[in-house]
Amino acid sequence: MKTVEIYTTPSCPYCHAAKSLLKKKGVSYTEIDVSRDPARRVAMTERAGGRRTVPQIFIGGTHIGGSDDIHALDHAGKLDPMLA
Repeated sequence: MKTVEIYTTPSCPYCHAAKSLLKKKGVSYTEIDVSRDPARRVAMTERAGGRRTVPQIFIGGTHIGGSDDIHALDHAGKLDPMLA
């Protein structure tokens, strides 16, 4: 299984939805809380091509986007192959 990284903040409902999907699939992930660390948020924004909202999700080092993006990949049947 590929490494999954997710940049989050504690109060973000979209972060919770994305993490819930990953948990449902039995996928472990590294969560990076950017709420109190401006340097982490800057690093996230740079990695995400300028996107500043959370969550920002990376699978195997590839940026896939946010919560809507990961759910769309799942509905299209493309998420499981990306995780394998």
